[in-house]
Amino acid sequence: MSRVLLKNGRIYDEAEQQWVQRDLLIQDGLIRQIGTKIEQQQVDQIDLAGKHLVPGFIDMHIHLREPGFEEKETIETGSRAAAKGGYTTIACMPNTRPVTDSKEIVEQIVHTAKEVGLARVLPIGAITKRELGRELTDMNQLKKAGIVAVSDDGVGVQSSRMMKEAMREAHRVGLPVVAHCEDESILVKGASVHDGQFARKYDLKGIPSEAESIHIARDILLAEDIGVHYHVCHISTAQSVRLVREAKSRGQKVTAEVTPHHLLLCEDDIPQPDPMYKMNPPLRSRKDQQALIEGLLDGTIDFIATDHAPHTLTEKAQGMELAPFGIVGLETAFPLLYTHFVCTGKLSLQQLIERMTQKPADCFGLPWGRIAVDMSADLTLLDLEKEEAIDPATFVSKGKNTPFSGWRVKGWPVKTWLAGTLTWNQ
Repeated sequence: MSRVLLKNGRIYDEAEQQWVQRDLLIQDGLIRQIGTKIEQQQVDQIDLAGKHLVPGFIDMHIHLREPGFEEKETIETGSRAAAKGGYTTIACMPNTRPVTDSKEIVEQIVHTAKEVGLARVLPIGAITKRELGRELTDMNQLKKAGIVAVSDDGVGVQSSRMMKEAMREAHRVGLPVVAHCEDESILVKGASVHDGQFARKYDLKGIPSEAESIHIARDILLAEDIGVHYHVCHISTAQSVRLVREAKSRGQKVTAEVTPHHLLLCEDDIPQPDPMYKMNPPLRSRKDQQALIEGLLDGTIDFIATDHAPHTLTEKAQGMELAPFGIVGLETAFPLLYTHFVCTGKLSLQQLIERMTQKPADCFGLPWGRIAVDMSADLTLLDLEKEEAIDPATFVSKGKNTPFSGWRVKGWPVKTWLAGTLTWNQ
């Protein structure tokens, strides 16, 4: 019977609506007691020295790359990056090779993640076989194998008929539809950045905002009568925020996520055609960035997800037009957001924590994301005074592809516990 006593941590008391100093007794992976001064014999004690203890972060959108792209990331390296970043639960997207479209692949991911034991990995299954948009997967079988949602992330489902069929089946078996929204009919082949000022300055092909918002509008209409939980991945445009806000005002089950990089950057911040700033959706206009921030603040956007997308440096060195889309985010999300949103007064510390823990858990019906008696001891210890520059050389992820290299930020996770087991200790 494993027992650990965490002493002198600062946790958020929802009843008092303030941060208070408390002790936590953990036994067999669960929080068994929370009190001002817990005294226990024959128990391992850890003094948290007044640092902030928060629920383990939850990221509902990452790419672990395994199986098929292990040179970019593996379940082990991605889980370690999650633990270092304070995450205890991560949901991995299905655009692996082979695609996560069969129970065998789902079971393989679940088994490997449990063996690694560094993070709780929740697979997201494909909507269509091989993500080709032609034939639905067996969603019921995938759910039994362990998926928590379906998505063809990486590509949008182009056929309205296919998306409607997918929504009906997902609703029938009780799975959310998590949509990568991108209408390929208005895309220009080889487009690499937002269709805006930066694209024109450097004569690059641009990705229009409408490519995203058209699919969101279509999907909201399709989902309205079906009643399926429809979730928008990595929302990036003002139009998209408006559409989600309108759907929510009608009481529709529509949720949305935003990434740290879309909150912190826009096309004006790209210094030159640097592939470290290449992601999909791309960094949009300053107006779009402001709409995302407003959407996060007013609850239109439910939570923050990193869209952690590791690539090799060789791939990223191919230039803006040829390099793959995506940046890593698990190890830097909290300090970036804390520095630029909490320290500047845009969000309170608790509001940021909720959008990285409680909100994603509530959206997907997950039993984590809070500190309470008899809940899993998924915990992250934050040193809000620790300040240092982001250095990709120190990343434990295989991916070093980030536009935030050299940014000086504070508020770093220093310890992470998954169900009472210490998975990161700095």
